[in-house]
Amino acid sequence: MDLGMFMMPLHPPGRALAETLREDREAVLLADRLGYTEAFVGEHLTDAAETISSSVAFLCSLAYETRRIRLGTGTVNLPNQHPAAVAAQVAMLDHMLGGRFIFGISPGGLMSDAEVCGNLDNDRNEMFVESINMILDIWKGRPPYNLAGKYWTVSTAKTQIPEIGQGLIARPLQRPHPPIVGTAVAPFSAGVREMAKRGWSPMSANFLLPKWVASHWQKYVEGCEAIGQRPSPARWRVAKSIFVADDAATAQRYGKSESGPYGFYFRQLMRKLVTAGGRSNLFKPNADMSDSDVTLAYALDKLVIAGTVEQVVEQLLEFRRQVGDFGTLVYACHDWQEPELGRRSMELMAREVMPRLNAAIARAV
Repeated sequence: MDLGMFMMPLHPPGRALAETLREDREAVLLADRLGYTEAFVGEHLTDAAETISSSVAFLCSLAYETRRIRLGTGTVNLPNQHPAAVAAQVAMLDHMLGGRFIFGISPGGLMSDAEVCGNLDNDRNEMFVESINMILDIWKGRPPYNLAGKYWTVSTAKTQIPEIGQGLIARPLQRPHPPIVGTAVAPFSAGVREMAKRGWSPMSANFLLPKWVASHWQKYVEGCEAIGQRPSPARWRVAKSIFVADDAATAQRYGKSESGPYGFYFRQLMRKLVTAGGRSNLFKPNADMSDSDVTLAYALDKLVIAGTVEQVVEQLLEFRRQVGDFGTLVYACHDWQEPELGRRSMELMAREVMPRLNAAIARAV
């Protein structure tokens, strides 16, 4: 099992923007030094807590300072941008990274982003499909492109000057395109099936109960079988909120308390998904559970893995037993309320937890 990382990111509103951006960059650079295989970074336009407005721009700032780690958008929210702009910017980043880029995409889940971009009342899933189809067509096509859809058109027919290169959109370094990853949130997500049918890989969200994470594998298998392809657990990424400490008391205080950074994260997330979004089902094992029982304490208990190295290894083995085999465990980054503990958790995860976890998996096999 590989170890990756994912950051939305999510910081307490009021922290200086320059400070949180430096912290997020430091986390990715640390992950590169520690041997994390990949890092995904999210983006939002209208959120004081999620402060990276362009995942592509943020990753460009890391391109020449990282060495081995693959960097991914987590995700580009396609309905909010023109497909030609995304195609050109992603191609540039792939060249800057020497082919270490992963193209994470989604329709976007923040409604205030949709409103500010003027697509709140549109079918954003339809926009998402049109956008990625156009991006892929741009990369395999030639000027003047002449692509027309319901939401966008792409053409340089009137202005191209082929002999000097005007009118050409760059292609990525990786051919035919960088690997594509889509996020999976809904239980029994039909989107996972469609990803598999197109050769993309799913990443299951870190705020889902194990039974809903397991449902994504079922849909991935369905999609692979629909195109006659053998499903491989190696292509499935599963994110998880994890905190590792040198002692159990610190792990509980920082990782499980409502006043800690994990408590802040789930308080913010549940306000968006449960109170405003009506998606309490994501946190319930069954429909009979009352919304009033979906509390912050409940979420921290069920969805955060925290403890010493030995305790975290045991919890992760149990989690894997419930969801099945997968190829990459994606460590979800949270605000470094206490920077030394945030760094130490990442270090222990890479140097102590993963070797023991993989040894235990090997013994079981």
